[in-house]
Amino acid sequence: MAKAIEQVEPEKGAEPRLAGLTARSLILAVLLMVPCALWIQKSEVVEFFCQITESVPAVPAVAVLIALALINPFVRRLWGRLALRRTEVLLIYCFIVVAVSTAGPGVVRFFLTTTPALFYFATPENGYQEYWQYIPSWWLPQNPEVIRQLYEGSAHGEVPWMAWLPSLGLWLLFFLALWIVMMCLIVLVRRQWVEKEKLTFPILYLPLELTEGLDTRALLGSFLKNRLMWIGFGLAAIYNIANIANAYNPAIKCLGKYYNIGALFVDRPLSYLRPMSLHYRPDMIGFGYLVSTEVALSIWVFYFLMKLEGLGAGVMGYERAGFPHAQEQALGAYVAMAIFLLWIGRRQVADFFRKALLNAPDVEDRDEPLSYRTALVLLIAGLAFLLGWCVYSGMALWVAAMYLGLILAVAFTQTRVRAETGIPQIWSFPYYQAYKSMTYLLGSRVLQVRGSWSTLTILTSLVWLSRGYYPALMGYQIDSFRLGQQTGIKPKAMTWLLILALIVGIAFAYWLHLDAWYEYGSGIGGGWGTGLSRAEYNRLADYALAPQAPDVSRTVMTAWGFLFTSILVLIRTVLLRFPLHPLAFGISMSYPELVWGSFFLVWIIKSLVFKLGGMRTYRMLIPGFLGFALGHFFTAGIAWGIIGAFGGEAAQRYYVYFG
Repeated sequence: MAKAIEQVEPEKGAEPRLAGLTARSLILAVLLMVPCALWIQKSEVVEFFCQITESVPAVPAVAVLIALALINPFVRRLWGRLALRRTEVLLIYCFIVVAVSTAGPGVVRFFLTTTPALFYFATPENGYQEYWQYIPSWWLPQNPEVIRQLYEGSAHGEVPWMAWLPSLGLWLLFFLALWIVMMCLIVLVRRQWVEKEKLTFPILYLPLELTEGLDTRALLGSFLKNRLMWIGFGLAAIYNIANIANAYNPAIKCLGKYYNIGALFVDRPLSYLRPMSLHYRPDMIGFGYLVSTEVALSIWVFYFLMKLEGLGAGVMGYERAGFPHAQEQALGAYVAMAIFLLWIGRRQVADFFRKALLNAPDVEDRDEPLSYRTALVLLIAGLAFLLGWCVYSGMALWVAAMYLGLILAVAFTQTRVRAETGIPQIWSFPYYQAYKSMTYLLGSRVLQVRGSWSTLTILTSLVWLSRGYYPALMGYQIDSFRLGQQTGIKPKAMTWLLILALIVGIAFAYWLHLDAWYEYGSGIGGGWGTGLSRAEYNRLADYALAPQAPDVSRTVMTAWGFLFTSILVLIRTVLLRFPLHPLAFGISMSYPELVWGSFFLVWIIKSLVFKLGGMRTYRMLIPGFLGFALGHFFTAGIAWGIIGAFGGEAAQRYYVYFG
């Protein structure tokens, strides 16, 4: 079992020699994106079979990592100079995991299906035409035929690139500006989280273990030789194979994906506890074993407290759809955590500004992804660009600032979640709420600035920013920087790699979606965001008929989430052994039904392990649980993902969702 932290030992009296970004690793990463893009196109866009980009880490990136880890030792023995170094393999992995994630349903796919829906689905009944005037001409092609063919397919499957490229190029600048702003926020707190608080980054165990020994002549590293790893791998494989077999022959017994506990609660008042499902996902259990016991405990405890809120309200006769508004509570929790994280790291934040503005000699930033001065300049320039983009598009400045502020606050806290807990769930944040909270808090009349629908139209068209998982991609940034630090990669080389990965990933995402949609029409399963976009545009049109007043219930629960998280933080400041973790509250409220069951099982397992075997047994079992997660990625993601994508309709009886 490799150590979680690996240091590069310097020669006596010399600085550590760090690895940079090599031309061959970058070229190979781009070339490997070609089969990955084709796989994503077939699996997620055309067949809508398996969401391989939604997993953490993304399935194609895991596939590339496994392939390189297995092939490279043979290359080293046969043609030593052609073999990749471990750092090069990890650079390729970091590139692929970012690039393929941008092509998923929560980023480019949702973006491409949002604004065109306002034009294609317009009818006299829904009144969409009234809002066309507020969409800037440079947002998307102006030719109605180009938009029609996007949904219905073109005669010869040809993509009208000349019509699309100007808009896509401008949107690439928007994506890049947001990506760089997120990166600068990481530079602001990286030293606090990594060097002072020493967060554990559990997700990094997998790439570290798979690449251990790549710089030696060994054919397999110790991880791939570990019997416990293969036992865990085999259990996950058997679980998935049984589920697949059951999908074809129901007589074959299997565990399925979850157990519906809510079906037991038929009569009132227990029916107020519904829905309640216990999901048992191998990836979440496998990586969850590396999550601290207090986080695992807190997730399911907070889940049941949320259910008791709903039960109590129902018993008292308060019946309101969606109550107790878990995601609204999550938004309050995430905003509170963003504020407290900055406060806890205030000395590091002060050092950042002292170095950036005054060049303080006692503050060192040579080992940072960006110098503090560069990070501050890019942060200010990036925020100004994003705000300017929104205002120039027609949104009121204060609305743009509020919306982007909420998105960045959520992204910041979600990054902390990844660094501290490593929960392998791309949607473990209050998606949608940065957008929805605007109308819940203010009502539609306030957002109808100066009587114009411009602000609301642009806000609705940017719904993909919060409903998608772009904010969660910030977690890959800090993972990559930490992985580079652990294995001796130059921080600034990783910075350039991540910027290039985003650009290349979005370019591939543009191609694979438009190529498929102009061939088949986005009415196929790949038009993931179309229904969501139409629902929001319908809501926008309804505001003209019946303005929406502020939603007091949801606003109160958002405030409660903020207050409760603040109380938890203060309690943990005073009582260091207080067992409930404030980060877990936001996680459990963000995607409650999906996460609590796996972490309930993890908590039971870890409690038994520590009680019966102690820390030594816990560490000994880590390869087994990593193998359990890896077996799920390989069987359900890689093997079944390829079979389903290219195996025709018969292979699609067993759907796999990693999100």
